[in-house]
Amino acid sequence: MAFVKKKFTLYKKVKAFLFLMREFDLSQKEAQKWIDKKRVKVNGEILIKKGEMIDGEVEVSLYEPSPLGLKPVFQTEDFALFDKPSGVLVHPKNRETKHSLTDDVRALFGKEANITHRIDKETSGLVLCSKNKRSEKYFKLAFEKREIKKGYLAYVKGRVDKNLKIEAPILKNREYSQIKLKVKIDESGKNAITFIKPIKYFSSLNITLIEAIPLTGRQHQIRAHMFHVKHPIVGDPIYGVDFENAQKYLDGKMSLSERVKITGGERLYLHAYWLEFRYKGLIYKIYSKMDFNLF
Repeated sequence: MAFVKKKFTLYKKVKAFLFLMREFDLSQKEAQKWIDKKRVKVNGEILIKKGEMIDGEVEVSLYEPSPLGLKPVFQTEDFALFDKPSGVLVHPKNRETKHSLTDDVRALFGKEANITHRIDKETSGLVLCSKNKRSEKYFKLAFEKREIKKGYLAYVKGRVDKNLKIEAPILKNREYSQIKLKVKIDESGKNAITFIKPIKYFSSLNITLIEAIPLTGRQHQIRAHMFHVKHPIVGDPIYGVDFENAQKYLDGKMSLSERVKITGGERLYLHAYWLEFRYKGLIYKIYSKMDFNLF
């Protein structure tokens, strides 16, 4: 389990954040964040006030890495890149999450190490992590400023026979009860641009392997854009299926065989293939080493 509960008995009153700082070697900011995230109980009640004087029975939900044994494909003293398997979360979703890539990152590089961006659970491929707070700040800002270039591979339905520039604004969906999409193409949305290059067409399956390069970083951008141009990604149970099947998948009621029949794949066939960025005067372009093969 990624989260474990540790119990203490305090016989003398002490400020809550001071207890956490001393017991877990935290900064004051980190200790207060633990309380804000409701990870501390005192005598069975969730602690709310960070400066409250506490004693008695204290229970703390503590994050402890539970690694799968994943190793970086490339690393320096400040950062590392991992090939995340499909089906593995980048960060723990909640306290019941048994494993995420964060477990391997923290187990290898310590509690200051962190993942600097996100890819979906079912998307495989490269994820960049920092080994210290300085590099974390640098890379997160670089992603925000779109200074880090990304390339993906995807198997999509139908024949794509020429390069495409998909320029379609993306809006967060507020009508989730009517259409099961996190985002949708809408003129009132944020600007979104994706370049598509066909690599190989498989005529027997009517599927094309493409390279997708997003110039913007909208949530589900490649999935939404490929659905928009009528070439949904193979295995996508949300973008490219009808309302009923999307609902069935989200409710956990779609079997694997049904998913393969409806979407063409047992997983989302989207893969983070390469990352290109500058760090300390050097330009890095790192490719995934994972086999991304539909067949």
